Order: sequence, then structure tokens, then C-alpha cells
Amino acid sequence: MKIKVLCLSTIALLAVIFQQQTVHADKEASRKEKRIVKPGIEVLLEEHLNWLAGKRVGLITNPTGVDRNLKSSIDLLYEHPDVNLTALFGPEHGIRGNREAGEYVESYVDEKTGLPVYSLYGPTWKPTEEMLEDIDVLLFDIQDIGSNVYTYIYTLGFAMEAAAEQGKEIIVLDRPNPIGGERVEGPLRSADTVSFMGRFLLPVRHGLTVGELATMWNHEYSLGVSLKVAKMKGWKRFMHFEDTQLPWIQPSPNIPAQETAYLYAGTELLDDTTLTTGLGTTKPFELVGAPWINGNQLAEEMNDRNIDGVRFRSAYFTPMFGKYEGERIGGVQVHIIDRQKIDLVNLGLQLLDAMRDQDPDQFMMTDKYANLIGDPEVPAMIRNNESIEKIIDSWQRKLMKWKLEVRNHYLLYGPYPKGAKPYKGKTVLGILPLDLSAAIGQSIPLSLQGFDKNGEKLEINSDDINWKVTDGLGYVEDSQFHALKDGVGKIIAIYQKQKSERSIDISAILVQNIRFGVHDSYTRVVFDLNKTVSNYAVEEEDHRLLFSIPYGEIAGELEKGGGSILIGNSPVIERIDYQIEGENFSAELHVKQTAVNVETPTYASRIVLDLQHDGEN
Repeated sequence: MKIKVLCLSTIALLAVIFQQQTVHADKEASRKEKRIVKPGIEVLLEEHLNWLAGKRVGLITNPTGVDRNLKSSIDLLYEHPDVNLTALFGPEHGIRGNREAGEYVESYVDEKTGLPVYSLYGPTWKPTEEMLEDIDVLLFDIQDIGSNVYTYIYTLGFAMEAAAEQGKEIIVLDRPNPIGGERVEGPLRSADTVSFMGRFLLPVRHGLTVGELATMWNHEYSLGVSLKVAKMKGWKRFMHFEDTQLPWIQPSPNIPAQETAYLYAGTELLDDTTLTTGLGTTKPFELVGAPWINGNQLAEEMNDRNIDGVRFRSAYFTPMFGKYEGERIGGVQVHIIDRQKIDLVNLGLQLLDAMRDQDPDQFMMTDKYANLIGDPEVPAMIRNNESIEKIIDSWQRKLMKWKLEVRNHYLLYGPYPKGAKPYKGKTVLGILPLDLSAAIGQSIPLSLQGFDKNGEKLEINSDDINWKVTDGLGYVEDSQFHALKDGVGKIIAIYQKQKSERSIDISAILVQNIRFGVHDSYTRVVFDLNKTVSNYAVEEEDHRLLFSIPYGEIAGELEKGGGSILIGNSPVIERIDYQIEGENFSAELHVKQTAVNVETPTYASRIVLDLQHDGEN
């Protein structure tokens, strides 16, 4: 009898254990199921096809634009019976990812679909009016890696600018930030350290998805774009890419693995110095060093610094291309121990500091280092051997202010930081032109556009806009701004209790230099200015390109009364004659071809004309 009771008790106990294990397994399966992330391309096709109904669609993408089954977004859209895909756009490295970093990507016809493919890297960063003439809505589907110097997010920013200027819609097909959405690190980029980034100023590690970036930029820069975001399903801010169960596609040739993408925002800070980030090896941004570095000594030093989340192993390697090609390099390999704990900016600066200390005479930074880290004060602090703690402390207050007062208002995914709430759609207004610059006495036409919280276009009557100009710089009358005095301020438009602001610079427009460079497929002519302007004109007339800047003046080392610049080695241009005509700066570009295709990429404080070498002779 006792044996029977014991057996029954044992059976009952085993049943309870089995039930508990089953419940635990069910919970674990449920937890894993919730971690499966559905990217924006799938969400768009499953839930938001009405966004594309009756519209001509352009797609900005590259090989990372795939669904969970590795099918390309190009194919998904092109083959869909309810989608009218009319054009493709490629960022740096092209839509197939087969171009090296910084390489010019030309426009061509895609062999598989027969669609035109337009380059958004090289001579043209912002889609032109011609590129968008057969498009109503632009989709953006590219995997970012969370760093402020990775160019794809700025391709999105320039596409938003073009959409604002040309009345097109933008839809961002959102994807994970592979290094997580919680940590924000590094200095907030200064306007004095921009290049490809344009107006879009971010810290080194921004902790946002591309959809969140687009939402923030639309409001913070008063773009006034018709913007929608196909939000991911299942993504949480604490996730890194390996948590998403999405397939990893290398976003560019030198980011082969998830570890590379994760470390990039940190070890990229060794670039623009005499140190190498390991380009030309199988472990770029994981292997770092220099020819004079003792790897064993560096590994010991770095491990003694007790940097959270990483360990270091002595390594020697020989790059197959790039910096120090063919030379034996001493250094370390960075091994990730705990992704959640790594401060990537601190990691990069600690590596730089330790390697500099091994041989200060061999360590040098280029003039571009300020542009890399985004803070013009940091290079001097590094040269003065300031502590890494002091360098990081120097930007923390400004970074925290930006994080709390700007970034955290545009988060689309939780868990949300303390005090932050999920972004809810709200009216967005935009003042055109996007770049406002004038000289005293000059007048500039203004317009205001916008969309309500539901994405519906606002029908704005100009009589209902209350315009204000700060600091007495001028006034607005009949939608025309009239400049009265020098200074930097803002033009403010108030419409139905909503406000939009645009910075304006009132000063003489000085042409400080004219430069040129002859490349394989184009000749670049650069007019260096004292500020960014967009109200210039280029016209073609009888073997000449006529270029003019209203109220422009000659300065710098140029001949004050005008002069000529000979160009002897270009197949498309012979010389440039420049002068002042009335109130305008003008230049005649004497060309050798009956027709010249001119691209005008956008840069800060300069106007660039790229004369293509493909015209008729």
C-alpha cells in the first residue's frame, strides 16, 4: 500500500515537473516568437499597399533591402501587381553593393528589370528634378549601422530635401539599428564639421532607426515633407541585430559581419590618422594598429584599461589594399564580450590614446579629423594629451540636452527612456527655399507647405501666414523676404498656431576661389564661398555655360576686376572667365562640346559643377 502511494506521489510529482517544463518551454518559445522582427518592406506590402495606390514609385535601396526570406525589395515591388515601380536609386556602393567606398556610382539601366538606376553618390547626392519627373513617391529601404559617418542616412536626408522641393512623398521602410537604440554617444556634430552630412547634425552614435531619423529631420529642419514610416513589427530598443532573427546582409564591402558593424562607430575614430582601422584585411574595424605598434604591449595596455564589454588580443596583419598595403602591422583585435556594456566612442578614443602613447612622433592626425568626430575642439585636445575622460566630458552637457529635448521626442519604438513618450503624428510645416541666404537689398520669394497629423496636405492661403524676421534683418511682404542689414537670424512662419523656422544669413556673398579637377568621367569646377547659397543659375548658350550668383562679390586671391582660369587637361572645358556684372557675380565656362551634361552636387559653402565627359563633340 505504501509503495502504491509512493508511486502515485512520484507520478504526480513528475507530472507537475513536466507541466512546469512545458509552461517554461512555451514561455521561451513565446519570447523567441516575439523577438522575430518583421522589416518595413513586409509591413508595407501586408498593411499599407494603399499608400502606393495609383502612384509611380521610386525605390532607394541596395543589397540590404530584403525580406526575411532574402527576397530583394526590388523584386518584391517590381513583381507586385498593385505596385508601379518606375525607377531605382543607388547610394554609395550602388544598388548591387559592388562599388568601393567613395567610388563614383554612375546612372544606368538595370538589366533585370529594365528600370533606370540613378546614382545618389558621386556628382549627384540629391535626386534632381529630371530623376523624379516620373515618380510620385520615393521609398527608402537600406540597412543603416548606427554611425553618424555612415553615408546611407544622408542619402535619405538629401532625398527628403528633394521631396520637399519637388512636392514628392517619402516612405521609409524601417529596419533595425543593429547596434541598438538605447545608447547615444559622442559629440553632437558641429555645423563647422560637415561634408557629406549637409544640414543633418548627429552624434557619433545616435541610437535611432532610419524611420526615427526621418521623422526627426522632417520636424527639426522644417522640411515639410509628406513622410510615412512603415514601422517594423517586433523590434525593441534594447535589441542588437543578432536578436532580430533577420538575415545579415553586409551593408557595404568593408562591413562583412555583424561584429564589424557593431564596432564601426568606435574604431572608425582611428581613421584620418596614421593608424589603420584594418581595411584591406578580413577583419576591418576589428583589427587596428600601425607599423610601429607592439601588439603584445598594446593588448596588455588595453586590457589593463578595463573597458566594459570588450577584450583585446595581440594581432599582426598585412593589409591587402588601402593604408599600409603590403606592410606588416602590429596591433590588436577587438573581441566583443558584452554588447550591452560597450561605450563605442570611449573604445575608439582609448585605442587612439594608447597607440599614440607608444610612439607620439609617429602619430599624426589629418585636417579632416574634426569632420570625422564632429567636434572642432577634439583634435587639439588629443594633441595636448588630454585625458579621454576630459574629452568625453567636454561634450556631455550638449549631448544630453539634444537627447532630451530633440531625439527623445521622435522615438517610434519602446521601451522608451524615462520621461519620453512614443511619437504621435503631428502637423509639420516647411519653409522654402531650404537654404536662405541673401545680401543687403536682395529679395527672395518664400513659400510655406505642410501636412497634418494624418499626412493630408494643408491647403495654405498665403494671407493666413504670419511671417516674422528676427533681429531686424529684414521683412516679409507678399511672400517676399527683403534683406535690410547684415546678420544671422531666423525667418519664422506661423500658421494656425503651428510654427516653422528657417535660419537666414544676411551678408555679402563672397566668391573666394575657383578650383577645378579632371576625373575619369567628369570635370569638377568648384566655386568656394563664404557661406552656403542655393539661388544661383546655370544656363547653356553657344559653347558656353553661363553661371551667376545674385549679389555675389569677388574675394580671396581672385582678381578683383575679374580674370580667366585656363584648364588644359579637360576634354569638356577650356577656360573660365569671371567678372562682376551689375549686382551679380558671373562666370563663363567655355566648353568644347556642343552639349554638356552638368550635375550640381550639394556641398556646404561652395557651389560645385560637374561637367560630364559624355556629351557630343
